[in-house]
Amino acid sequence: MGAPGWQDAEDSSSARACGTLLPPRTTGTHVDSTSGQPPKPHRGIYLLPNLFTTGALFSGFYAALAAFAGNYVAAAIAVFVAAILDALDGRVARLTNTQSEFGVQYDSLSDMCSFGLAPAIVMYAWSLSTLKAYGPFWGKVGFGAAFVYAACAALRLARFNTQVGVADKRYFQGLASPAAAGLLMSFVWATTEYGIDGTMAQFVAPFLTVLAGGLMVSRVRYWSFKSGPKSDKVPFAIIPLAVLVLVALYVDTAPVLFLIALLYVISGPVLTLWGMRAARGRREERGDENKSGAEPPPP
Repeated sequence: MGAPGWQDAEDSSSARACGTLLPPRTTGTHVDSTSGQPPKPHRGIYLLPNLFTTGALFSGFYAALAAFAGNYVAAAIAVFVAAILDALDGRVARLTNTQSEFGVQYDSLSDMCSFGLAPAIVMYAWSLSTLKAYGPFWGKVGFGAAFVYAACAALRLARFNTQVGVADKRYFQGLASPAAAGLLMSFVWATTEYGIDGTMAQFVAPFLTVLAGGLMVSRVRYWSFKSGPKSDKVPFAIIPLAVLVLVALYVDTAPVLFLIALLYVISGPVLTLWGMRAARGRREERGDENKSGAEPPPP
């Protein structure tokens, strides 16, 4: 992810560089006293934003290991930590003016691990793998659902990178990978806390996993919570709402996170349908105006 951390995380990669190559340094006409050639340019990476991205990568890696160990709540929390770090590294890079193509690519690789592979592994270890008890076919269904999600995350990130600079920054095309991961991990976290294990959710988990993957590669528009150069400013009414959300998260974190993620996922199709309806209404109005302005046919 004002917006939740996982919602802002992916979009920030379009304007950030979490580690960047420094421009070559030259010292005028200075030459090496031995070879008589100019010194080789010094190259390096900016440390601070890179640390945030590396932290997000570590969190995704830890989530996978925790899932293998059967600690699914810790795995889910680790993915949310990755989303927070992924959102912060973009802001740090913008504040310190350390943006570059290198950072964008490194961020995408980190996102693929934290929001593509890690959630797929968690879902498979927690619930999808239990489908094998019903026979080889259902075992393949569980494996396939996890792979579909991971593949869709990779496609989503690749498409996002190719659209940087040309897409409308106010909206995501398709569900952002951190939001998709947030939906799955909040579901795992909430159900586990309420005593529902993966076996009890084994027929819901494949549907939810494939749904999250499909929305990532869809053309459904999602609000990115960025409306322009002053997008960091929000209306005053948002502040009390944010306070209420924080209190709700404190009272019962996992279900509230799942509710927020679910509402955001639903908002995409609603926003798309609303836009289609509004566009159709405008076309009908223009058609009525053209008809009313046309001259009557001759007798």
